[in-house]
Amino acid sequence: MTSTFRVLSLIPPMTQLNTPYPSTAYLTGFLRSRGIDAVQEDLALALVLQLFTPAGLEAVRGHALAQPEAQRSGSVHAFLDQFDAYRGTIGPAIAYLQGRDPTLAHRIAARGLLPEGPRFAALDAYGDDGSGDPLAWAFGALGVQDKARHLCTLYLNDLADVLRDAVDPRFEFVRYAESLASSQPTFDPLAAALAAPPTLVDELLSELTLSAIHRHQPTLVLLSVPFPGSVYAALRIAQTIKTQHPHIRIALGGGFVNTELRELSDPRVFDFVDFVTLDAGERPVLSLIEHLQGRRSKQRLVRTFVRESPHPDPLPEGEGEGEGERAAGTVRYIHLAEPDIPFEDVGTPTWDGLPLDRYLSLLDMLNPMHRLWSDGRWNKLTVAHGCYWKKCSFCDVSLDYIGRYETATAQKLADRIQQIVEETGQTGFHFVDEAAPPKALKALAEELIRRQLNISWWGNIRFEKTFTPELAELLAQSGCIAMSGGLEVASDRLLTLMKKGVSVEQVARVTKGFSDAGILVHAYLMYGFPTQTLQDTVDALEYVRQLFEAGCIQSGFFHRFSCTVHSPVGLNPAEYGIQLIPLPPVSFAKNDIGFIDPTGTDHEALGIGLRKAIYNYMHGLCVEDDVRRWFEHLPHKVPKPTVNRHRIGKALAAAAR
Repeated sequence: MTSTFRVLSLIPPMTQLNTPYPSTAYLTGFLRSRGIDAVQEDLALALVLQLFTPAGLEAVRGHALAQPEAQRSGSVHAFLDQFDAYRGTIGPAIAYLQGRDPTLAHRIAARGLLPEGPRFAALDAYGDDGSGDPLAWAFGALGVQDKARHLCTLYLNDLADVLRDAVDPRFEFVRYAESLASSQPTFDPLAAALAAPPTLVDELLSELTLSAIHRHQPTLVLLSVPFPGSVYAALRIAQTIKTQHPHIRIALGGGFVNTELRELSDPRVFDFVDFVTLDAGERPVLSLIEHLQGRRSKQRLVRTFVRESPHPDPLPEGEGEGEGERAAGTVRYIHLAEPDIPFEDVGTPTWDGLPLDRYLSLLDMLNPMHRLWSDGRWNKLTVAHGCYWKKCSFCDVSLDYIGRYETATAQKLADRIQQIVEETGQTGFHFVDEAAPPKALKALAEELIRRQLNISWWGNIRFEKTFTPELAELLAQSGCIAMSGGLEVASDRLLTLMKKGVSVEQVARVTKGFSDAGILVHAYLMYGFPTQTLQDTVDALEYVRQLFEAGCIQSGFFHRFSCTVHSPVGLNPAEYGIQLIPLPPVSFAKNDIGFIDPTGTDHEALGIGLRKAIYNYMHGLCVEDDVRRWFEHLPHKVPKPTVNRHRIGKALAAAAR
């Protein structure tokens, strides 16, 4: 054991490549505010930077050559055919995406430096504006840096495809091995994957893990798993630590755990980790530290799963009977009710220990709003804990991260922003609230202006009437560059059913106010909500078309509705006219649940047209066309919209009078 109690928080693959996922920054900052020795590392970024080197590509090539030629995908063939070019350009391409060699943009943009695999074929879909350059319409003559970043992103995506096809079929930049964890009722798929021989990716991750352990010598390791796509790698990290350093204690937490593992009962999970904590991590982690320091009994842990042996007393040495049973044990949930740490007192996040100059600024989508998620390094910060509305029927309103709403003063938030800018030297902020409250944003904007804190920021809100054009102007003056929010089904009937608390015309007025203030607007859109018909879907798309046409929104994305067990729809399905499909017995993850909708609408087929439409609208294409054109692939007649073609325009004109 180390003489000093040290906590190491790890970001496992895969989360984001352009900026650190904020959970470890929050926890590390909080623990340090309590005088605890806390450090952090981003193994997701470290893994990618290890793979995408000349040596890493050599190893990938070895695996690709070991494949029978007939089994190689087009991506693998292109990689092998151009391997020398890949090996020679990977270093410069990574350096460019890290912002360390911006003058390379001219050579990259000229399309003569980087090898081009199957992903580049998509460029042909953009057409040609007559200049001979299919990307000229998007980047023009002056957008060399952005064009080069987009080409580099395609280049990396090609390499990710090669990794998936030749090395590890589960590999993706974000959804890595996601299917092994997401809503999996049992631990069996993960257990089988973790028992299998390690892949090249696993081996590199193991080396990085041991290196981090050697550097920091932690007593307790915190593994933050925000998404299903980071669970497998997190458990591979834990497996490595348990094998080489069995004395180190490991705790698992994060968004995936908080949402999907609330009914955990499979003891095999604890072959890898010692503790699994739920909800906001500050109080459970403090109780864990006190327990491991001998200042708190196990019975006084907070929101924590542990494994308990059926034999509480150790067996005499050499006595083997019951060892298999002890290895299995039983899972126990321990929760001593203690107040959570108030949001005012969680401290300021710190990025100390994370290599801020090594993140990759990618440009996947050409849409200016959509690109914010992967382009640029944003300091992530929360304006308020939870959601002030907490009524939407599709949302997990029964869980802590939504249901417990707490705020901090504008002065406290501005203090945190100031400290973060001083630490990182960067002034871009992404406010990661479920729905940032308008009163808090107004107060913060006024405080930022008063202090002359010149930052750029963006976040997520509800498009409610409190966001007047005057407030939008104030937010823009304080540095707001973009807003996202839920329009969801774009149907007043369904918005009422889902208790969204807004109407389509209200959304139009609010988003127009933001757009007029120079703030980009992204709309979260949804299809497949209970009782949504074909007519509802056509009408919703007509509303969306009009919002783009009127300049209310610049970006959007259609999500397929998913019923979750913690949402009002999942808890009270009869109120929404559906019947849930019973789940099998659950001992591991529980979240999504299937349902039977009596309307029988083929949402899968409709989704194809919705995605095509939104893609074109975001690029300014076909916005004036009849929305039925996007459903021409359907085998049956599609009804025309019942929405007046100029309804949004008339509503905006009426509001302006």
